[in-house]
Amino acid sequence: MDSAKKPRLHIVLVEPRIPQNTGNISRTCAVTGAVLHLVKPYGFTITDSQLKRAGLDYWDKLEIYEYDSIDDFFAQNDGDFFYFTTKGRRVHSDAMYDISRDTYLIFGREDKGLPESLLFEKPQRCVRIPMRQTLRSLNLSNSVAIAVYEVLRQWDYPELDTKGQLTQYKWEDSGEEQLNG
Repeated sequence: MDSAKKPRLHIVLVEPRIPQNTGNISRTCAVTGAVLHLVKPYGFTITDSQLKRAGLDYWDKLEIYEYDSIDDFFAQNDGDFFYFTTKGRRVHSDAMYDISRDTYLIFGREDKGLPESLLFEKPQRCVRIPMRQTLRSLNLSNSVAIAVYEVLRQWDYPELDTKGQLTQYKWEDSGEEQLNG
């Protein structure tokens, strides 16, 4: 990473299999300003219509990098790495995501997750989104969205709009200011 750049949030998908998930994740990255990293091999081609449809009008607003392997990814990137896994022993929202460093949220294949050898090497960086024991896992694109917004919440949503505006009315006319004041 160029040291002149300010730290950023990065999403890493290791060997994604389902194009719709990757498309939805690309849309999440585009609207939040997160960088998307894709590690091969994929279960689809980048030109898949399902992939493009899910990210549709956001694809050109996405910063995306591709790697031939997980080793290739690690050789080219540096920062705080967090491994999202159903096998993690720490809750994702208990982790502290340092806004002063590049933060990488790493997710594995939909059908296998991340390699256990990788997880075993970094147990303190393995995090889990809580869920019931009787079910396998959340959808990958939902997991990424949960993770991204937890990091951004801790960072106070930098460079993101936090207040919307009605198109036919003005919030000021609703009495909202009196309710909050």
